[in-house]
Amino acid sequence: MNRSCPRGQNTSDTGAFRGETVSEAKEKDRTKDLLFLLKGLNCAACAAAIEGSASRIGWVKKAAVDPVTSMLTITVDADLSEKEVASAIQSLADRIEPGVKVYRASMADSPFLNPVRQRALAAFSSRILPGLVLWASAAVLPTGQELRIALFIAAYLASGWNVLGRALKNVLSGRFFDEYFLMSIATIGAISIGEFPEAVAVMLFFRTGLILEESAVERARGSISSLVEIIPDKANLINPQGQISQVRSRDLAEGDLILIRPGERVPVDGSVLEGLSSLDTSSITGESLPRDVAPGDPVLAGFLNRQGSLKVEVSRPLESSAASRILAAIGDARSRKTRTERLATSLARVYTPSVVALAVIIALLPPLSGWGGFEMWLYRALVFLVASCPCALLISIPLGVFAGIGAASGKGILIKGGDVLEKLSKVRTVFLDKTGTVTTGRFHLAGVFPSEGFSEGSLLELAVTAERNSNHPLAETVRSGWGHRPLPELPISTIERPGLGIEAETARNKILAGNRRFMLENGIEARDPKSPGTVIHVAENGRYAGYLVVADTVKEEASKAVSELRAFGVDRILLLSGDLEGPTTDVANRLSLDGAFWGLLPEEKVALVEEEQGAGPERKINIFAGDGLNDAPVIARADVGISMGKVGSDITVDNADVVIMNDSLLGLPEVLRIARKTRAVIWQNILLALGVKAAVLILGAFGVASLWEAVFADVGVTLLAVINSSRILRWSRKQKAAA
Repeated sequence: MNRSCPRGQNTSDTGAFRGETVSEAKEKDRTKDLLFLLKGLNCAACAAAIEGSASRIGWVKKAAVDPVTSMLTITVDADLSEKEVASAIQSLADRIEPGVKVYRASMADSPFLNPVRQRALAAFSSRILPGLVLWASAAVLPTGQELRIALFIAAYLASGWNVLGRALKNVLSGRFFDEYFLMSIATIGAISIGEFPEAVAVMLFFRTGLILEESAVERARGSISSLVEIIPDKANLINPQGQISQVRSRDLAEGDLILIRPGERVPVDGSVLEGLSSLDTSSITGESLPRDVAPGDPVLAGFLNRQGSLKVEVSRPLESSAASRILAAIGDARSRKTRTERLATSLARVYTPSVVALAVIIALLPPLSGWGGFEMWLYRALVFLVASCPCALLISIPLGVFAGIGAASGKGILIKGGDVLEKLSKVRTVFLDKTGTVTTGRFHLAGVFPSEGFSEGSLLELAVTAERNSNHPLAETVRSGWGHRPLPELPISTIERPGLGIEAETARNKILAGNRRFMLENGIEARDPKSPGTVIHVAENGRYAGYLVVADTVKEEASKAVSELRAFGVDRILLLSGDLEGPTTDVANRLSLDGAFWGLLPEEKVALVEEEQGAGPERKINIFAGDGLNDAPVIARADVGISMGKVGSDITVDNADVVIMNDSLLGLPEVLRIARKTRAVIWQNILLALGVKAAVLILGAFGVASLWEAVFADVGVTLLAVINSSRILRWSRKQKAAA
């Protein structure tokens, strides 16, 4: 059986964890990913059009536009320059949405990290108020006066000139089916049949709705802006002479010494050299309780120093810090769309032209068939046109996903994409790694059991000698059991056997220390104790010397986490471990899990997960949660891989779909809770948009709905979807405050 946390496991290339073929790896080498900010893009339909057009460019491998953040993530041929790509995207944007400016972006440029606060009052005053005053002045005049008609036309132009201008530009570039074109045709049609008050009012309502919608979306963009705001721009650098000067946080390098005073935030990841303090870590880990730190303890960028001054050695620059990795992962999440979102975008391309065609039929066929006057049916067709805009549907899904990811980040949980959220809402099987995930990973020496001819002291001395140079967690535990006595002689050579043990040679003997499989492979008959701890067998010169028992502790919250997972409808919870049968089954029994597998190598964990996944329409979604380097392959292979981020290795965190920064098992049910809440809100938005639009389209065709209702079906429903999506963030904040 394997020791827990197999040592020196060969994980070679991280690409292999995702099941890349050689051809896929070569393809990746020939491409590069770029991020662009589409400044001025506030139309979901336009975002979908830009995404579709960009995807059809020959040298573009993949393109995704997030209508919430106005960011374009694009994969292109590696030999293309950023300037060439930006120029091509700018030309494309000019045709689709004139006024949009394309900028090469980084995470710090992202609008949701540095939200541009829309001044709704100023916008209302400049865009709406003049038209509103003119409209009100015309409304009080008697019907039929030329001055009344002139004031209505002036009010219409004052409030709608920008809409009309954008519609004309779009038509000239070959785009007919956006909200500006539909609104322009509808209001011009209303004026042509003498409905001046209604035409102006509809335009005013439409412009007001756009302002409110932009303002609400900007507030949603700022929902996780705190992730950048918590990283200070400046740091206190200590030079070799001990003098302190302020430098930019991004200019700090590994090995630099910095001073963090009480009330200041940690600018980069590092390790405490001097000082004692209490840190607020909630901005990164979501933990509400402060964390005490002393010399030797790690600190992360964004932690708030509450008490004493700390002298910290920088362990990695800002761009490699935990906070920067979170931001980079959220940036990548924008391009990973849900299946529902992709379907909605595809349907919108067919939906709007189809509705326009129906509007033309409504305007022409009934009057030509003698079923009423042309003006009556033209008005109904105009209502049909206004209500057909798909923006509410296109914006509601990504906004809901964005709110869900923001809510999770506020609790120290990083979800890397909408597709991950969608899978999490359907999870039925959970695989848990044992050591460091379900247990604390903090071992202690629970027993020393010598074989005949050896004493406890001699057995422990052999084990300490073998483990003298090892950095394996179990080796550290064995050495700690030796106490403060002088260490035994240093081995001449040591060879690590991944998943098995260690082989050491001294001037006098050859020592083996590892699991029972290691002993048997070397022709040594070892005992097979059913111990609730990890067993380390020891042999000297081919003779069995006995075994040591190293015990771990189950995390306090493990039982509660399992109960909550059951409450969410998880059918099976299985424990996977490289450890022995005894400690593995002991943990599984204590938590009432559905099964346990022990003695597993990394590839055997992958095989178990693949076997559980199965295939076909009834396939159940599974998740795997782990922390060790040896968990990276199975984390990548599971439907949703979850890394316990505090102790997880960089490669494990980078390959994971979800990172729980505080390492608490309660993060597992919490992420399912957020996923299901997000899914419910998204479907509420979809049903609201489709339901209201269908009702207005039908009522408009029969002459019951007016242009007022049609505008509500477009802008009003979009605004309601934005407000509904923001409920996820409010719900998350209430839960956090109540915890």
